[in-house]
Amino acid sequence: MNSRMTRAAGLLALTAVLLAGCSGVSDLTKERVARSETSVQQAQQTLGNSEQGAIELQRAKDNLDRARQAIKDGDEQPAQRYAQLAQLDAELAVSKSQSASARKAADEMLASIKQLRQEAERSSPTNPQRTTDDQ
Repeated sequence: MNSRMTRAAGLLALTAVLLAGCSGVSDLTKERVARSETSVQQAQQTLGNSEQGAIELQRAKDNLDRARQAIKDGDEQPAQRYAQLAQLDAELAVSKSQSASARKAADEMLASIKQLRQEAERSSPTNPQRTTDDQ
């Protein structure tokens, strides 16, 4: 986890340096785009090959590309808007993936409980018959 944070910080710094050469856009907007890029990278690592959240992750990447292009074009407002959308889509992708994982774990737990109950019912007598010795 610590190496992820280190890589993310390095990526953020590298992106900020690369975007610093772009003119017409404030440093704050460039920083927002860099943070969005980090969020998209982290979402990609979190999702891996998971199908859950893949659409949102792709939308985040598309919005990030639009933000980068807006910076190149010197368009402050679109760059900010697309950067924010990219970050939100990345967060949504991670949330969907985590939700799907939690749902799967809950389903597996319910199946295990059901199986244990069935085994318990089979192994314990439901109506023990009184024998003549007990009377």
